[in-house]
Amino acid sequence: MAEIPAENPELIARLRDESTVREAFTEVIALFSEPLYWQIRRMVQSHDDANDLLQNTFLKAWASIDNFRGDAKLSTWLYKIAINESITFLARERKRLNISLDEQEAGLINTIEADTDIDGDRLALKLREAIATLPEKQRLIFNMKYYDEMKYDDISEILGTSVGALKASYHLAVKKIEQYFDTHD
Repeated sequence: MAEIPAENPELIARLRDESTVREAFTEVIALFSEPLYWQIRRMVQSHDDANDLLQNTFLKAWASIDNFRGDAKLSTWLYKIAINESITFLARERKRLNISLDEQEAGLINTIEADTDIDGDRLALKLREAIATLPEKQRLIFNMKYYDEMKYDDISEILGTSVGALKASYHLAVKKIEQYFDTHD
């Protein structure tokens, strides 16, 4: 998976300067496209939907670039936009298709099993299926911690949740994944 780019104070300064903002934002897109794509992709599963949501993320970031003051990390700000876009998309799809969360979970598992874009062996496929059974928020936290190796403090800032609650949610997610592996040999 793509590594989250380190914070770059010089890049942030160029983002805040009207004469260099366009060039700097192009650099932001190059730096963050891959890690944001994979964060979104793990939430929505579809390559096409992930690409659309990634574009929406950058469009929203560009539209509100003047509001980015550098109080939060650039990565945190972008992840927050991407995650909100993904959550909104999933809710809209559930409503549009008139399906429950359980039906959406079953659909995710079917999508994973049919997915040819993601390479992997049987164990990786089983892990993705197990993750798809998690409630949306637990799935999000698990993906951020496990795949992106994010620190709890960063996840807390992105999701607006306490570190203690995140740790509890991650622990529950791991237990549910272990149970899935125990019952789906």
